[in-house]
Amino acid sequence: MDKKFEPLFTPWKIGNVEIKNRIVMCPMGGTSLFGWMEPNHFDKVAADFFMEIAKNNVGLIIPGIAPLRDTLGGRWLYQNKGMFKKLKVYMDELHKTGAKLFIQLTAGFGRSFAITDHLAILLKNKFLGALAKPIVDASYLTASPSELPSRWAEDIKVRALTKKEIQKMIYAFAETARLCKEAGVDGVEVHAVHEGYLLDQFTLPYTNKRTDEYGGSFENRYRFPVEVVKAIKEKCGKDYPVSLRYSVVSKTKDFCVGAMPNEDYVEVGRDMAESEKAAKYLQDAGYDMLNADNGTYDAWYWAHPPAYMPLNCNLDDCAHIKKFVDIPVVCAGRMEPDIGAKAVAEGKIDGVGVARQFLTDQEWVTKLMENRLEDIQPCICCHNACFAMAHYKGVANDEAFDDIAHMARCALNPRTMQGHKFDIKPAKKIKKVAVIGGGVGGMEAARIAALRGHKVTLYEKSDKLGGVFIPAANFDFKEKDKQLIEWYKRQIKKLPIEVKLNSEVKDIDSLDADEIIIATGAKARKLRTPGIENAIEAIDYLNGRKVGKNVVIIGGGLTGCEIAYDLFNHGHNPTIVEMKNDLIAVRGVCLANSSYLRDFFNLHKVNVYLESKVIEIKKDSVIVCNNKGEKQEIKADDVIVSVGYVSNPLAKKSKHVHIIGDADKVGNLRTVVWKAWEVAEKI
Repeated sequence: MDKKFEPLFTPWKIGNVEIKNRIVMCPMGGTSLFGWMEPNHFDKVAADFFMEIAKNNVGLIIPGIAPLRDTLGGRWLYQNKGMFKKLKVYMDELHKTGAKLFIQLTAGFGRSFAITDHLAILLKNKFLGALAKPIVDASYLTASPSELPSRWAEDIKVRALTKKEIQKMIYAFAETARLCKEAGVDGVEVHAVHEGYLLDQFTLPYTNKRTDEYGGSFENRYRFPVEVVKAIKEKCGKDYPVSLRYSVVSKTKDFCVGAMPNEDYVEVGRDMAESEKAAKYLQDAGYDMLNADNGTYDAWYWAHPPAYMPLNCNLDDCAHIKKFVDIPVVCAGRMEPDIGAKAVAEGKIDGVGVARQFLTDQEWVTKLMENRLEDIQPCICCHNACFAMAHYKGVANDEAFDDIAHMARCALNPRTMQGHKFDIKPAKKIKKVAVIGGGVGGMEAARIAALRGHKVTLYEKSDKLGGVFIPAANFDFKEKDKQLIEWYKRQIKKLPIEVKLNSEVKDIDSLDADEIIIATGAKARKLRTPGIENAIEAIDYLNGRKVGKNVVIIGGGLTGCEIAYDLFNHGHNPTIVEMKNDLIAVRGVCLANSSYLRDFFNLHKVNVYLESKVIEIKKDSVIVCNNKGEKQEIKADDVIVSVGYVSNPLAKKSKHVHIIGDADKVGNLRTVVWKAWEVAEKI
């Protein structure tokens, strides 16, 4: 092991519980040991996932939130005694690895509950809501400290929680914690004075307008989480560890408006001055650890940082708050092992919280210890599978129910949290497999086919592997994407795969192969706008084409917005023209990612024309027309077209010809990788 990582592998204590190292697997929605959007039960898929991580040298595991009461059906966790008996058997086995595990319990989401348009109907129509209540009680799931606007459907007001409901939750926290303790669980984590969830909403001035003992003064706003920990300690004993998921600073300017890194703004939630007081107050109430980062659902990119957020983005604030408490502080948020180790060595934090990297590579801690950093498959913060909940104007949570019910999967690693669906099994018959196209899809298909024992030849028409992902990663903020390309190249090199660069295949019949996988990607969608010859394609810019000061981007999807973001950061004056009523108005792009870009453009006054289209491109300007028929001429030194792609397969599908990735259907990294696995595992 490299010496710089050694501070990560020193023991520490949470209360009286010793943790063997400083690496904490932080909780992620969908990884609950008690199931997720289904009746609570001992979840074998999640259990196997955590056991693999435990065997790979993590210090502390904190599974994802377990709602005290089922989201479907409304049964309380503590009512399922058989589930805890199974948990006891599991904990005995997990402890043999040397890892420790805390169960995270949540009071709920309040206004942050990611309602879909279907659930929104139940909140708008009281009769339908009452009719559906035995199955899904939307009113209860979204109940908040006060009547508030929903984060996901701003035209809906959610109701205030009653004192009777609060008391039932406090009892459920304590009783569930008692059952966890009896099952051998090392501690519990209270979720959360964090991220704008229900308990956090009680503590924050902009979401708590109550006039009873749970609102108003500082003590009243923090009463709920204080009563929770006191109830747990009363039932479980003062020595039973209780961690608190905690947001140091809310980083929030208003409902649905977050604060950018280094922005000078007025905080409507918890500022640092209050946090200094609150952290000590919560410690004195009985909490044994702060599992910390920043943000709320209104500033979601702090707790779920996309690639645009700085590495180690919450470290300074977490290190600051540690000065005001005597209990351990864990910091999460794009934490890098070397920076985390240095912070631990300097006493700035006690543990390094890592979440999504465990979804991508369950063995990354072992690889770190064995000095095999190049073998760690990097998480690229895309949220395509772990948290793909999209939201844009006019649509609530635009995510398929299957994704909602199975969050915490991974775009880059289909095996994660999917049971044995994607197990790599030896091929029954060894075949010659030709893969055409050396992008991510092609490399992934070649890799899986080779791991199964097939004889694989990979054809790439250019002089390097990576395909369109190379220009897609050609931004300053895509350092992890660049690392992923290099990871793929190394994995391909380690396997018995024949790679033929500068080899364009024009006729598949000329190939000596039993099976052919076509991964030739997509081509840019063409516009017929007058003057289109004066524009360049997005791929040209991504490949390094120089542009002038004033640049108009046609298309406000993810790629167009990332280009505008990159242009602004390099001193250009970008303008986005989008036909829809919002930027990135598509399914599959997490709100944490899209809201960062929207907030960034709003803060920096980047010109955005919605419900508009470019009707003419001139030599130094464009003519834009909105949906009211109003026209405007905008100065443009250059025009970049980013209006999507169409599939570009080399040949048609047949029994032995398989098409994957964007060549099959234009999607995202998740659809590319998962399809590659599906095809390679069936050959």
